[in-house]
Amino acid sequence: MSSTRVLFLCTHNSARSQIAEALLRSRGRGTFEVESAGTEATLVRPHALTVLSEIGIDASAQTSKTLHQFLDETFDYVITVCDAANDACPIFPNGGQREHWSLPDPAKVGGSEERQLDAYREVRDDLEIRIMEFIRQVQASAKS
Repeated sequence: MSSTRVLFLCTHNSARSQIAEALLRSRGRGTFEVESAGTEATLVRPHALTVLSEIGIDASAQTSKTLHQFLDETFDYVITVCDAANDACPIFPNGGQREHWSLPDPAKVGGSEERQLDAYREVRDDLEIRIMEFIRQVQASAKS
């Protein structure tokens, strides 16, 4: 059985899409080929790496990438995780099924270090729930 290819898109590919990529790669246990990209590339935010490491996921090797490097690739699913990317990429060439998961940008939360980390934890936990449901749906449709 070939693996399911998934691309997560966000604006800067720095937090939400990076967390989603790491979660699906970890929770999918090798049954998914996962990438993430942004309409712009910046850096992977340290808080994203911290909240992933809190649940045993090392995403330190992930880098911020632009969607342009994936335009010639085929994906079974393209999932936007921010409203700006959803608006900027209504159609993705060779994109297969398109989904949108609207999530708040944790990078926009100010205040104390703990408050900022809590915003990243909330996004991580929301994505974990969505990722596990996504895995169940993909596995169920593969069986039918």
